Amino acid sequence: MRWWEERVVPRLVQASLRGEELAPHRDRACAQLSGAVLELGFGSGLNLAHCPPGIVRIDAVEPSDLAWRLSQDRRAATSVPVTRVGLDGQRVDADDATYDAVLSTFTFCTIPDPMRALSEVRRVLRPGGALFFLEHGLAPTATVRRWQRRCEPVQRRVAGGCHLTRDLPDLVTAADFDITDLEQGYLPGPRLTRPFTYCSAGRAVVRTG
Repeated sequence: MRWWEERVVPRLVQASLRGEELAPHRDRACAQLSGAVLELGFGSGLNLAHCPPGIVRIDAVEPSDLAWRLSQDRRAATSVPVTRVGLDGQRVDADDATYDAVLSTFTFCTIPDPMRALSEVRRVLRPGGALFFLEHGLAPTATVRRWQRRCEPVQRRVAGGCHLTRDLPDLVTAADFDITDLEQGYLPGPRLTRPFTYCSAGRAVVRTG
């Protein structure tokens, strides 16, 4: 399985997440980024084409060497400096209050301890900074949830530990963030794909008071 996760999963992720149907959702997730940005789960750099002016640098956390190599052409095509700064979103190699924004797209489903990663996000954000996310997860429809629970053991084995039943907005709220913007819904496609395509996109800031 290690060979599968190292050599196959990064290519599967790139193939499944590079579709044009995700472009407007990536635009939305990236639209307000500025300053110093930390991206969790950089992957093959699919968000770079959607990043707006005003970003001074992107520090990338990416565990897969293959995914990082697959991002080379996209990194070369952007004027924004992109540096790989770590392998694990649960232990970010950065000082407190380093970043103006943190970006995560289709990443929290695979992080073993999402609450620990969110604690790190909270730590490295500067006052006034925000977490921007686009993630798939637990659906509101009972029949879809049942299929998510049935499919999740197989999904985790073939897709690098990907969970189908995580509720990221609930996790973000439990991690002492306030969600200031949230949009949820199924991506376009046949009903058969619904266990995999319920997405949440939003902005969250560290709770104060």
